[in-house]
Amino acid sequence: MRPDDHALRPATRADLPAVLALLADEDRVVDPAAVVVTEAYERAFAAIDADPRNEMLVLVEPTGTVVGCLQATYIPGLGKGGAERALIEAVRVRADRRGTGLGRALMARAIDRARARGCALVQLTSNKQRSDAHRFYAGLGFARSHDGFKLPL
Repeated sequence: MRPDDHALRPATRADLPAVLALLADEDRVVDPAAVVVTEAYERAFAAIDADPRNEMLVLVEPTGTVVGCLQATYIPGLGKGGAERALIEAVRVRADRRGTGLGRALMARAIDRARARGCALVQLTSNKQRSDAHRFYAGLGFARSHDGFKLPL
């Protein structure tokens, strides 16, 4: 199956177990039926779904199987002439579908959505230990430009 055969669309509540399965373990396939959807996940998904500046997007096979996801957040700012920027997080392609071009298709379509929205920049962060992901993002044209910092609360 080619990447063009897959649809990119906003996730629905019914997709939540599949998205959580993708996020649970990036090195193996997790059965969405085994995922426990807690009240915290329900609240978080509802907040994303209700916010026009957030999108949880899923990449779906013609059979309806969710094989990829990402979250895009659109951030207004005074830099870049007042244009929005898109922040992409939680990028995942199902472990048994990697290497087939789906990640490239997922990111290209998300970037097209940001461009169509008028964003001047797409940015993302990636864990320093994910060297394969870093090569993937560099291959898409992303450049290392900043060091990121996090403060757990």
